[in-house]
Amino acid sequence: MNRRRFLGIGASVLGAGALVAVAVPSAARLFAEGRPGRLLSSGLDLPEAFRVPLPVPAVLKPVRTEGTTDYYEITQQVARLEILPGVKTEAWTYGGSFPGPTVVTRSGRTTVVKHRNELPVPSVTHLHGGHTPADSDGYPVDLLLPVGSSADAAQGASGMAGMPGMPGMHHAAGRNVVGERSYTYPGKQRAATLWYHDHRMGFTGPGVWRGLAGFHLVQDDEEGALPLPRGERDLPLMIADRSFAADGSFSYPSSDPALGEPGVTAAYANGVLGDVILVNGAPWPRLDVDRLRYRLRLLNASNARLYRLELDPQPVGGDALVQIGSDGGLLAAPVAHDGIEIAPAERFDVVVDFSRYEPGTRVRLVNRFGSGRTAEVMCFDVSAKQVKDDSSVPDRLATVEDLSASAVVTTREFTFRRSRTDGWIINGEPYQPGQSIATPALGTVERWRFSSDLHHPVHVHLDHFQVIGRDGKDAGPYDAGWKDTVDLRPAEAVEVLVRFTDYAGAYMLHCHNLEHEDMAMMADFTVQ
Repeated sequence: MNRRRFLGIGASVLGAGALVAVAVPSAARLFAEGRPGRLLSSGLDLPEAFRVPLPVPAVLKPVRTEGTTDYYEITQQVARLEILPGVKTEAWTYGGSFPGPTVVTRSGRTTVVKHRNELPVPSVTHLHGGHTPADSDGYPVDLLLPVGSSADAAQGASGMAGMPGMPGMHHAAGRNVVGERSYTYPGKQRAATLWYHDHRMGFTGPGVWRGLAGFHLVQDDEEGALPLPRGERDLPLMIADRSFAADGSFSYPSSDPALGEPGVTAAYANGVLGDVILVNGAPWPRLDVDRLRYRLRLLNASNARLYRLELDPQPVGGDALVQIGSDGGLLAAPVAHDGIEIAPAERFDVVVDFSRYEPGTRVRLVNRFGSGRTAEVMCFDVSAKQVKDDSSVPDRLATVEDLSASAVVTTREFTFRRSRTDGWIINGEPYQPGQSIATPALGTVERWRFSSDLHHPVHVHLDHFQVIGRDGKDAGPYDAGWKDTVDLRPAEAVEVLVRFTDYAGAYMLHCHNLEHEDMAMMADFTVQ
């Protein structure tokens, strides 16, 4: 389904009322609690929960170090993986695994990651949350063509990127390369939980769904000086839903199975929901834990699914999840939650104290937004071993500068809507590469106001931002700290402050519901 035919589907996706949710108050109320996506059922029997041990992605070692620069290499390749027990699934991978290997870097050191594309399709790698020069940001038509592509393929590859013949496609023609590309990350950012994933225009959804995602963790001295859980008790947890065909392959409702044209079949245009919950690539895994504090780096790597994560049972007194960090790193002080609502691409660093549970307790991580099998995520089995905890959560975590509204030089409005003719759009227009809708100046602070018809997790490249309000009221309970993705709910307006630093060039803001993104809900902004 080409995006220009996208909304010919009319009411078949969300109902006719969704088309006018903003203009008609009753429709807005009707969809106010709505969540995106449609469930895609698997075609084979699903395994029992809590049988598979939790895997932890391997940490990638640098191939060399020179002065203040560390060099890494990753091969993008097809691999057959045992994701469901006893079943082989063909995946597109970074380095042969799903998730890909974890890259651990140091603030203040430059990181160069060379990607080699041995996949059957072009790719683009975006370091999500990275403070990155424009030519290494993963602009969606800066294609890395597969090894062996013809020397003149770069010019013709623009059509492969999604929407052939669109204005602005020439923007990337000079930045398409064959075989290998190096991305440079100067390390001018604080410790944070980042992730890298495919970002090819029109095909981010199927690329990530098939396995192209991995963690990238930044460390610094400020965080390292804190007595937080570390080592084996510092766990990155990539949560993602997937569906499987009867033969074990990933099931995804592409409108063109050959991926010559972007988009999904009409019923899934508001997002694809899987019926299998994976954590670090394993279905509903389990982990043995000691009666100690653990740091959980929670990442929602789903295409469209929203989660409300809670522990069941809750510990006596509640406040089971003590948030210490957000997308952009540590908070100034910890925030305790009974549950956390996490939209696609958001990260929450939390500490869980398992000493609050009796030995032998099975603690489930559950999804209150799910039902049936998707209400379960993983479990922790608390041991009876006698242990001493050397960690704690200080009352003060980090120095976090608050951006001041008095420094704002301009306010910009960005509306996220569904169009009858052009798919998912921003400010009334479908995405056109090379056409900027904002030109902020380096060193300035701007107020950006996002408003929605339906549910859209909004991601801004280059710089993190601070949420200052929702619908004219205070920021929400999950908005603390520096963010790069904010959960924009139906018929809602969110205001953020963002300061543009270090790098000029073309960057992006877009919806991180990957089906919305692939169907044109992106826009360029150019920092000058």
